[in-house]
Amino acid sequence: MVLVGRPNVGKSTLFNRITRTRRAIVSRTPGTTRDLLAHDAEWDGVPFKLVDTGGMFGHSEDPLHELVFRGGQRAMQEADVLVFVVDGREGVVAADEEITAALRRVSAPVFVAVNKTDDKRARGQSIEFYRLGFEPVLEIAAEHGRGVAELLDEVVGRLRGQGQARPVPARELEEQEIAVAIVGRPNVGKSSLVNRLLREERVMVSETPGTTRDAIDAILRWHKRAFRIVDTAGIRRPGRVARSSDIEMVSVLAARRAIERAEVAVLVVDATEGPTDQDAAIAGEADRLGCGIIIAANKWDLVKDRGPGFGRTFDEGLRRGMKFLEYAPVLHISAATGERTPRLLETIDRVAAARRHRVPTADLNRWVEAVTSVHPPVSPGKRAVKILYAAQTSVAPPTFVFFTNVASSFHFSYQRFLINGLRDSFGFSGAPIRVKVRKRGART
Repeated sequence: MVLVGRPNVGKSTLFNRITRTRRAIVSRTPGTTRDLLAHDAEWDGVPFKLVDTGGMFGHSEDPLHELVFRGGQRAMQEADVLVFVVDGREGVVAADEEITAALRRVSAPVFVAVNKTDDKRARGQSIEFYRLGFEPVLEIAAEHGRGVAELLDEVVGRLRGQGQARPVPARELEEQEIAVAIVGRPNVGKSSLVNRLLREERVMVSETPGTTRDAIDAILRWHKRAFRIVDTAGIRRPGRVARSSDIEMVSVLAARRAIERAEVAVLVVDATEGPTDQDAAIAGEADRLGCGIIIAANKWDLVKDRGPGFGRTFDEGLRRGMKFLEYAPVLHISAATGERTPRLLETIDRVAAARRHRVPTADLNRWVEAVTSVHPPVSPGKRAVKILYAAQTSVAPPTFVFFTNVASSFHFSYQRFLINGLRDSFGFSGAPIRVKVRKRGART
């Protein structure tokens, strides 16, 4: 792992933090570090060698600068992973662009570490560094250690992927859990569905609404996957809860907390009654919290004899009542008979993966160029609005930032157009997508 960056961005401080030493001299004088500093380090049981390249970039009057530069170049060519340290307070400067050009000639993966983000001047500025074209971009504060663990997690994960470190045991992969919240109104069949999935009477089932009071966790193993299934209390209208017992109020709070912790929410709808406003309100809460969402129309065994066109009519009514959930898959299931419940597990797995999918920056910007050449954003003022570049800044839920020349927002219809295009081109089935717009160079 090799640290690169212009002088005085905090490479030596980061070096000392990772190695838990004070080998690198920390000073405000640019170019303090001349020699290539190397030290053994370890993270999560993975040993690696950390190298600080010193002030090899930027203007220098040091007579030994040429030697420093050649040594740094050699370290970069031999690196398995490069960490490009930048100053979050100053944003992208010309010297960062120079370093970017040099890093593009190196085959090793590059991580961008935006340092000094504990300073209020750096707040919200990390996304500006996505335009350098490297990912991931991670916020750190080397002096205080904030974000360094997350940076090392990413580096060690990449080393493992390259075969430079011990592989992750298959058992560890299998044990990674996907949290799934089964949500819905009272008495729609949530507990019956959980019991069907678990193949045991794990949860009490009764026709009495409100039987389930606790958010009950159970582990379900399926095809080398571990799902943590949470059966939540039925969420009733706020007015009814206010008039009910303290126990139910606590139960509803626990259900909402289960949604907050979940990666995927399965909204169970009663097919015999059809979707209601309360179903839409519960789904809206899951969407607001960034969960992946699946709509499971339960009790389908009781309605499937209503004619061949009933399924299409039911789905159309559901989509009309929940227009904001057009991205959510709809399944017709029966917890009582087990009909299509295996397909529900497949869909949960697919939606969880989509929620954590990351689009490479190069692929994303090729897509942006193709889309905007045919459908550019609307320009409300005299200057034409142009999308200069875009970056996916996070996953779970997938979040994209579009940098423009003048605009700081898009019309809602154009934002919806971009979201639909992202979903069609890159997947994201069942996952909500967040879009942000920022004028290039704007400070927040």
